[in-house]
Formats: sequence, structure tokens, C-alpha cells
Amino acid sequence: MTFLAGCRARQAFDLLANTWNPVGLHALRHGPRRPSELRREIGGIRPKVLTETVRRLEASGPVTRNAGRDRVEYGLTDLGRSLLDPIDALGRWAHERGDEVAQA
Repeated sequence: MTFLAGCRARQAFDLLANTWNPVGLHALRHGPRRPSELRREIGGIRPKVLTETVRRLEASGPVTRNAGRDRVEYGLTDLGRSLLDPIDALGRWAHERGDEVAQA
């Protein structure tokens, strides 16, 4: 497999390369959340960074924004839900091999 600019694999890697993207997707796994709920669930993310993250994810398709009269919620699209298994697999790998990475 060649990872040329614009290839599908590279686009997928780019989507998950930003630290907050998979964290945000994981935080939405149990249903739509308001921004304040996302900040609490994620922890350690500044409001501006959260806004940038959900906008980036919305623009690339995995997240949808639902705005009511006085309420905004973000949720996963089918595309976003399809990313949960790969994110979980990477999380398991990190848990199992994280000490090796830290020692390297």
C-alpha cells in the first residue's frame, strides 16, 4: 500500500492524527452531548480547542451538529460510529504497549 497524498488511507490517518479528534469521537459514543458535557467528559480540553475539534469533525463527516433554539448538541454520524472500533483497537494497543513506547 502506498500512502500518496489524497489516498484514502492517508485521509483516514489525517483524521485520527489530531489528538483531540479520536478523544472527541470516543466521548460521543453513548449519544449526543452538549459542549459543556463534552468538556466535562473529556477533561483537560479548553473550550476553544473543543470548538475547533467538533467543527473539524463536523466538516469531515463523523460528527453532526444539532442546534435548537437555546441548545447545541453534537453527535456521531454513521461515519463517526464506524470509527469507534479502530479507535478502541488503538486504545487497546496503547494500553498493552504504552510502556514500550514510553521507554523508547
